[in-house]
Amino acid sequence: MAQYIPSPRDWVREQVDLYEKSGGTQGTTLRDTGLPVIIVTHTGNKSGAVRKTPLMRVKDGANYVLIASQGGAPQDPVWVHNLRANPAVDIRDLSVVQPMRAREVTDDNERARLWALAVAAYPPYADYQTKTTRKIPVFVAEPRA
Repeated sequence: MAQYIPSPRDWVREQVDLYEKSGGTQGTTLRDTGLPVIIVTHTGNKSGAVRKTPLMRVKDGANYVLIASQGGAPQDPVWVHNLRANPAVDIRDLSVVQPMRAREVTDDNERARLWALAVAAYPPYADYQTKTTRKIPVFVAEPRA
């Protein structure tokens, strides 16, 4: 089994640790917002190590919508490259961990529909897109068959 390498960002590492050690009963919201988050476990595209990222919980039926906003930063978050290289992920939503497959959304109509769901769940996404010239990547995580 691959080694887990925690995030270099303190708040990310601490949130993942609290979320997982509590079995999904604590650390389940984004810092002080009260908005729900999930933990996405993925494989590093260069290291092959296990990585874990808290993301806003945006549901589309049985699927999860993953928004690579990074607060509107000029570059994509590292996890985008990981999902492009290895789309097999595990999603922890509270106490449930589900194996899923992530795919980047390239169809404009599908992206627009999912983006609207994401902005409804977390309105700052709309502001983040105005802060950057990059088109913020949108992924869908679907249950693995």
